[in-house]
Amino acid sequence: MKILVATVRMPRSAQEIAEKFGIPIAACYRRIRDLQKVGLIECKERRLSQQGKRVSYYLSTVKNAYVFFENGRLRVKFQLKTGGADRFGDQWHDIELSSSEKKGDEEEDKDDGEMR
Repeated sequence: MKILVATVRMPRSAQEIAEKFGIPIAACYRRIRDLQKVGLIECKERRLSQQGKRVSYYLSTVKNAYVFFENGRLRVKFQLKTGGADRFGDQWHDIELSSSEKKGDEEEDKDDGEMR
């Protein structure tokens, strides 16, 4: 989410994003790669740095993102800047929570039940 927010108005490099949001640079590059794979961010340009290295600048393709949470389920829907919903369609997409998160939630529910 931080990467999408950082790149919504103007292209930014991974280094700029990592510094601005305190994200480790390796994690930032991994997240950018994942976002590129699903079409939520794209490389708009590559500039030559003062050190002579090519630096990629990324821009979010997301116009609007809707997040809905109900009964332990997280759902998202994206509207892209291209004007359509692109390959995400008009449907809501469920986000699976990891099994460790589910287990923790179940244990909290159990503890709440015992306290009543």
